[in-house]
Amino acid sequence: MKIICGLGNPGRQYEGNRHNIGFMVVEALAAKWKVDFTSNKWDARLAQARFAGEQVMLLEPQTFMNLSGVSLGQAARFYKVPVGDVLVVHDELDLPFGKLQLKAGGGTGGHNGLNSIRESWGEEAYCRLRFGVDKPQGPNAKDRVVGHVLGDFSKEEHATLPDLIKRAVEGCEIWTRDGMQKAMNGFNRK
Repeated sequence: MKIICGLGNPGRQYEGNRHNIGFMVVEALAAKWKVDFTSNKWDARLAQARFAGEQVMLLEPQTFMNLSGVSLGQAARFYKVPVGDVLVVHDELDLPFGKLQLKAGGGTGGHNGLNSIRESWGEEAYCRLRFGVDKPQGPNAKDRVVGHVLGDFSKEEHATLPDLIKRAVEGCEIWTRDGMQKAMNGFNRK
């Protein structure tokens, strides 16, 4: 079994936020695979799928970003999913908007969802699909980070968002089918 975990915050008020891009990608993947989130366990919405001969659990933690690692850690431990068979889809301030990158392991970069995964599950070597949302610019930019990630995508960003989400879904499929090394080699070069 593999797990694809999209990070975000539950609730209608957060649906269009940059911080919820993980939810958006996993929901688009579920729609493409024609599966529904029919189960709630470990404070997460779950959907089961089969793709490229693999059993895949799609997981959306419902604990808010700062505690999302609790859900992922419980699911991974329960199903004894190896760390390399977990893909986390999340927003990334250190990439420009529209840049998508598959990455194996690494630090948290201050991302509260990734911090929670490290603290709750104790792992950092899982796979990641980083979705660039860019950093706020200008004076006091560091103070505006929370407002930026909890803000909705701009009108200009919205225009390209569907194509970027489609590409992110393709990245999830390549990872599921081919494994991380092949996926990084092909996907990150595009």
